[in-house]
Amino acid sequence: MADFSLAELESIIHQRAHSGDPDSWTAKLFAKGMDKAAQKLGEEAVETVIAAIRADKKALVSESADLVYHWLVVLGMAGVPLDDVLKELEARTGRSGIAEKASRPKG
Repeated sequence: MADFSLAELESIIHQRAHSGDPDSWTAKLFAKGMDKAAQKLGEEAVETVIAAIRADKKALVSESADLVYHWLVVLGMAGVPLDDVLKELEARTGRSGIAEKASRPKG
């Protein structure tokens, strides 16, 4: 399992999204649109937080997997490649998180 990557999951999501397979949750999410996918992402984020607060490691792993999956679905729907997010994270590693946050435009 060590060879599995987020990039591979991103590719699988892309393939399934356009498969038209009625048994594919990914295809169904894409068909329902961004509002539904974003709602699922939010639900999984909340469930992940709850698992973390409860110190339930098994649930935290499971909910984190759901969260990452739904995050990649939302990115895919928005046309944002995972690589763009990774490049942004890489750009931020050269400075402290506090300095990076302070440099963001106030809005």
